[in-house]
Amino acid sequence: QVQLVESGGGLVQVGGSLRLSCEASVSLFSISVMDWYRQSAENQRDLVAKISSGGTITYTDSAKGRFTISRDNAKNTVYLQMNRLKPEDTSVYYCLAVYHNRWYWGQGTQVTVSS
Repeated sequence: QVQLVESGGGLVQVGGSLRLSCEASVSLFSISVMDWYRQSAENQRDLVAKISSGGTITYTDSAKGRFTISRDNAKNTVYLQMNRLKPEDTSVYYCLAVYHNRWYWGQGTQVTVSS
């Protein structure tokens, strides 16, 4: 099993920045992929960015150019740096770990962007 603990959410003004953290209870080298998702208005979880154990990174269109996903293997932590935030970025953000072909979710962290 993997436990994921997210932090870093909060209230920020339009154009501001936040850095989300997701600390895993196991080594990142044993996790195939770690993703960041966010809750949509339709109550679905939409992919924002992903990083593989080999360092391959993928961003969705909403994240390209503004968000950066990174990892600190020594801390078993994946980050999502979010810049130039917009009101439509307001959501609950979740990290996901794919570990031995099973999916594990964090508890979520609220990001609110005020205009």
